[in-house]
Amino acid sequence: MDIQRIIAFVVFSFSLLLLWENWQQYNNPRPVETSKVAAAPGATAGTEASANVNANVNANAEIPAGMPAEVPPPASIAQVTSAQNLKGARAKVITDVLSVEIDANGGDIRDLQLTNYRETTEEKTPLKLFEEKAGRPYYAQMGFVGGQLPTHKAVFQLTPGEYRLKAGEDKLEVPLTANINGVEVVRTYVFHRNSYVVDVKTRIANNSTALVSGEPYYQLMRHGQPPEGESALLYTYTGPAIYTDAEKFQKASFEDIEDGKASHSKRATDGWVAIVQHHFFAAWLTEDPADKSERAFFTKSLGNDLFTAGVIRPAVTVNPGQEKSVAMRLYAGPQELSKIEQLAPGLDLVVDYGWLTILAYPIFIALSMIYSVVQNWGVAIIILTILIKLVFYPLSAAGYKSMAKMRKLAPRLQHLKERYGDDRQKQHEQMMKIYKEEKINPLGGCLPILVQIPVFIALYWALLGAVELREAPFALWITDLSQPDPYYVLPILMAITSYIQVKLSPTALDPVQQKVMMAMPVLFSIMFIFFPAGLVLYWFVNNILSILQQWRINVVIEGGGKAANDSKH
Repeated sequence: MDIQRIIAFVVFSFSLLLLWENWQQYNNPRPVETSKVAAAPGATAGTEASANVNANVNANAEIPAGMPAEVPPPASIAQVTSAQNLKGARAKVITDVLSVEIDANGGDIRDLQLTNYRETTEEKTPLKLFEEKAGRPYYAQMGFVGGQLPTHKAVFQLTPGEYRLKAGEDKLEVPLTANINGVEVVRTYVFHRNSYVVDVKTRIANNSTALVSGEPYYQLMRHGQPPEGESALLYTYTGPAIYTDAEKFQKASFEDIEDGKASHSKRATDGWVAIVQHHFFAAWLTEDPADKSERAFFTKSLGNDLFTAGVIRPAVTVNPGQEKSVAMRLYAGPQELSKIEQLAPGLDLVVDYGWLTILAYPIFIALSMIYSVVQNWGVAIIILTILIKLVFYPLSAAGYKSMAKMRKLAPRLQHLKERYGDDRQKQHEQMMKIYKEEKINPLGGCLPILVQIPVFIALYWALLGAVELREAPFALWITDLSQPDPYYVLPILMAITSYIQVKLSPTALDPVQQKVMMAMPVLFSIMFIFFPAGLVLYWFVNNILSILQQWRINVVIEGGGKAANDSKH
């Protein structure tokens, strides 16, 4: 087997793997019960909340059970699994990086926009992480399990209108209040400048004559579809994830939750719960990373393509005349590695580096270090490509030398084919004899190339998962390295350089193989039209470096061979 077939096989197989993953995700959707869509928990139906607080709290006791108790539940965990909400008074919060809407009904965060990011380069509209869109709701919710304190179905009192973080201010507080039979519950959202962290503080003042108790829970309720506009050729994980020190990072896909494979309640003394999507995520974190109080994580299917993932904290018991406070943190924003890894242990694992994280992570760290110097992600990709090429130069040089020697032998091998015709055994024996005479190992270039394949795949995932490349310009028409080249210039250049590489490689003896090798650049250029410009830029630069290296070695090998022949005459 010659070297170009090995390269083509590995790269083509990797591409087929990506396409197969996408086919499975996008062409086998889960059935949705359309008859129940109108009653989906996230739908508002335009109804305003008019019932009083006590009526809402009493309704919570009727929430049907739905959480299987694989471990003993903390209390009445079934109460957490309902998500039906009406629309109430709104507080709109605007900071330097967030635009948020908080609804008095449940005190939920129903809308959250990342104002420094756009849905797409063309649309120019702020990216919505949480939204109230029909059929695609995504909320952050919280409450208490137990029936004595409000759940996410209770109505809070808030002062509606706009809350804006003013110049010179570092934080902005938005309070909501619920009074239940003499118990005052004040939930305060605290927003910070230049931060995607929202502190959620809850104070319980028991002004009644009876003891009250409840277990605070914090959950994310989301539809089960990938983000709108995600490329069909670039599948990335969308779904819940739970991290604990004991079990580390674990995904609980929407499909597994719906099939009952991941519906669970897990106890731990640390960790966090999140819902992850390409480049962004939302997560409930403890206010103090060193907090070792017991908590229970859960995931649940609500039906109608709606799911919840959350955490329940230890019970809070408040005696008459006393008050207590609990706090959690909500992160809702980009997967910026340098920032999120400081918030909680293991939080950096939400960045999806595929199955080669052990290589992809250090590659991205190196890319970030280069960017800190050059301040251009496109230039950083070019420099990183050159550095990787230099690291593997001895290995790739060995491979190219083997290819150059094979290229010199091409006429003799073709002669053997013509001489022995269909006698494959005799043809093979003579080929092995020539290889031995010329001291050529026909597989000498295989290992160097195969060693580099994992690095290429790791770099692919590192660039694909880097939110830092989102809306990052390179030069001229490339204004977003995370999006495909709008004018297809890079894919065309990549196709041209791939064609040159094929021409520099030894010619296959089989005419069918020759046609396949010539068609590969065209096929890959078509596929790469849909790839992010940053990935195509890497491949294009790598092609140029490979061409230069292969050309130089070809010249040296062929020049040396010609000089040796001249000296014999």
